[in-house]
Amino acid sequence: MRNRLLGLTFAVVAALASPPATLSQTAKTGVTKVLAPAPPADLSGVWRRSRRAPDKTRKYTIYELAFSITSEKPPMTPWAEEKFKANKPNIGPNAVSLAKSNDPVISCFPPGVPRIYLQPFPVQIVQTPAELIILYEYDHIVRHVFTDGRKHPEDLSPTYMGHSVGRWDGDTFVVDTVGFNDKSWLDRIGHPHSEDLHVIERFHRTDRDNLELDIAMEDPKILAKPWNAHLGFALHSDWSLMEQVCTDNDAFLNFEK
Repeated sequence: MRNRLLGLTFAVVAALASPPATLSQTAKTGVTKVLAPAPPADLSGVWRRSRRAPDKTRKYTIYELAFSITSEKPPMTPWAEEKFKANKPNIGPNAVSLAKSNDPVISCFPPGVPRIYLQPFPVQIVQTPAELIILYEYDHIVRHVFTDGRKHPEDLSPTYMGHSVGRWDGDTFVVDTVGFNDKSWLDRIGHPHSEDLHVIERFHRTDRDNLELDIAMEDPKILAKPWNAHLGFALHSDWSLMEQVCTDNDAFLNFEK
């Protein structure tokens, strides 16, 4: 018994003395693998954006929470102002009818980031050793946020949702996304962006039922300075994502065209 306890003690000491990322070797293949450290926080679960203002020190209205990513107007460049005036959303102060709108989402194109958070559907976060996966109920959109130390490829092909890598900053998960095309809007009221858009998202679970997200957007062609937003999400532990297919609603969305 004493030998067994002594062996257990040595095993515990060795484990505590090991670095966060340890090496293991499979008995059959002899291949050495790097074991990723356990994440400092668990973000997994099904979340829905809160309709209340996420921070009482910030000024929000129901209108702003529903249609724009933040209550603060983006500091647009003159070129961006012209593009904004040319866009024709079907909601907001510059709203037109669906028949006249050029909102790409109406034609079932992906909303992009950060606009995806304005779609009124829940989001599921799944954590694995190599990546954090964000599943959006809206149109089955999936984002893979790689956490294995890789960098953004130098030859990225522009996409709607961009290329994302992530890291932990304490108990806050930081997502760095680049490689966007310029075919989506930043929000539902028509603010544009270019292919130079760079989005930083910081996810922080404040307690069991609440998740906060800070978003910083940089785009030298569109934004005169960085544009920031803060959103809150509530956990729905008894929910599962349902099927939501944009093209099934295409006839309704385009009934006036």
